[in-house]
Amino acid sequence: MKVGITGGIGSGKTTVCKIFETLGIPVYYADTRAKWLMAHDPVLVSGIRALLGAQAYFADGSLNRAYIAQAVFGDDEKLGKLNRLVHPAVAEDGERWHEARKGAPYTIREAALLFESGNYRAMDKMITVFAPEELRIQRVVARDQSSPEAVKARMDKQMPEEEKIRRSDYVIHNDGSQPLIRQVLAIHRELLSLSQKT
Repeated sequence: MKVGITGGIGSGKTTVCKIFETLGIPVYYADTRAKWLMAHDPVLVSGIRALLGAQAYFADGSLNRAYIAQAVFGDDEKLGKLNRLVHPAVAEDGERWHEARKGAPYTIREAALLFESGNYRAMDKMITVFAPEELRIQRVVARDQSSPEAVKARMDKQMPEEEKIRRSDYVIHNDGSQPLIRQVLAIHRELLSLSQKT
C-alpha cells in the first residue's frame, strides 16, 4: 500500500514521518529527493538548464537554489514549467523506491504538494497533517529565519488546508491539542490491518 502525507508549510509533516519511521515504516521524502534529482538526473538537469540557463547550477554541478528561486518567483508560467519537469521525475523515482520496499506493510510518500502536483492519485490513502496558520507561521519563522510576510506568501501558493483535509482519508492534528504519537499509532494500526487485506 502507498500512503501519502501532506500538509501546509510548518504543519509538522517531517515530525509525523519520523514517528512512522520509528514504527518501521519506510518514508520517501519527496522534496529532499527532488533536490537530489535536480542535481543528479541527467534528463532533468538538461531540462532545467534549457529552461533557466546555465546559472541554475554551480561549476561543481550542484543546484544554485537561490538563483532558481529568484528566476521563478512571481513568474507562474516559468514555475509551472519547472514543476512539469520535476514532478514527473520525482513520481517515477518514488515509484521505483516503493517497488524496492515490497517487504514493508505500506510505504509513505511525504510531500508538501501531493495534491497540487496530482501525485496523490498514485496513493492508496492520504493523510493531512494540520496546524493552524498562526502556529505554522511561527514555526517557519523560527526554523528558516524568514519574515512572517514571506512565509504567508509561500502559504498562499499552496492549496487551502480545508481542501486538503476534505480530500484526505486521515487528519493528524499537530496543534498541541492531541498527542501526536497516539494519533499516528491509531492510523498505523488501521493501515496495518488494511495492508493485510490487500
